[in-house]
Amino acid sequence: MSLSAALLAAGPSPSPSPSETPTAPTVPSLQDAHESATNAASWIEQNWSTWLAIGLRVLLILVIAAVLRVVVRRAITKLIDRMNRTVQAVDGTALGGLLVNVERRRQRSQAIGSVLRSVASFIILGTAALMILGTFEINLAPLLASAGVAGVAIGFGARNLVTDFLSGVFMILEDQYGVGDSIDAGVASGEVIEVGLRVTKLRGDNGEIWYVRNGEVKRIGNLSQGWATAGVDVTVRSDEDLDKVKRTIGEVAEKMSKEEPWNELLWGPIEVLGLDSVLLDSMVVRVSAKTMPGKALTVERELRWRIKRAFDAASIPIVGGPPVLVEGAADADPTAGMAPPSAYSNTGSPQAQAATPLTPPSPTK
Repeated sequence: MSLSAALLAAGPSPSPSPSETPTAPTVPSLQDAHESATNAASWIEQNWSTWLAIGLRVLLILVIAAVLRVVVRRAITKLIDRMNRTVQAVDGTALGGLLVNVERRRQRSQAIGSVLRSVASFIILGTAALMILGTFEINLAPLLASAGVAGVAIGFGARNLVTDFLSGVFMILEDQYGVGDSIDAGVASGEVIEVGLRVTKLRGDNGEIWYVRNGEVKRIGNLSQGWATAGVDVTVRSDEDLDKVKRTIGEVAEKMSKEEPWNELLWGPIEVLGLDSVLLDSMVVRVSAKTMPGKALTVERELRWRIKRAFDAASIPIVGGPPVLVEGAADADPTAGMAPPSAYSNTGSPQAQAATPLTPPSPTK
């Protein structure tokens, strides 16, 4: 059988079904591309004015916020500089002696300026951010409500931190103390080496450093503002000549007031205030002087030194040392202060026999 006869006998081959026919990828026509570009252009043409208005509004808000922030910060800086110039003009006069030094006031004014600038920047930039969000038609009610709830939660959780911060702000604004002051904060005392909005750092008398939270301070005793008082108590015998004692102390005070550096540390004359107390064998003479802040202890030590040397030269004994023996007086009996022997110590004495308990009689057999 030939090849053509075999093909005819086999019959025609079945044609593939439409579902089995592979479909060729559709290529967008030029008309479809033109329609898409036309729709996009029309959408942009309809919304470009809105976008431009939003962009200009955001730009305007940012420009106004930046300019307002710069103006406010410069105004605060000029205010602080004016405060410093006023203090420098007062310093060196009689009124300036009653004020704190220039450096301390400068540090205080710088701290106040830093706080005011930070608060101003936070308020201005925060307001600008909220206005920008409102420009994009974002509902700010949920955001503000969430911020309020978060603020209340943070306030309850960090109330000690908020208390410390507010206390530090008011301490700086009220000028309660500054760097270099010697203060007594109740929980600790010493020299202030750093004043922060949350913590105040003190250096104690032994060199230790205390970190005191501002919110824990209930009272503050500033030992460095204005002036200090140096007080010395001199104890002498009750039979001493008071005029001689007063004259000797007056000579010491006059000499000390004319010598350096005590003439600068003393802001007032050294005065004998009088008798502070009178006892049977002694009396206390009170000596006082107004000094530079923080120098009272130094003046007291020097004054005690000079008074002791002057009293030794004037043969005025100071009570508190070994007993002074008067010439010509008989030696005291060493047994004068002893109690007499007790009669009960001798078992053979009638008193001891009378106090001896009676022995019960032995039973008879």
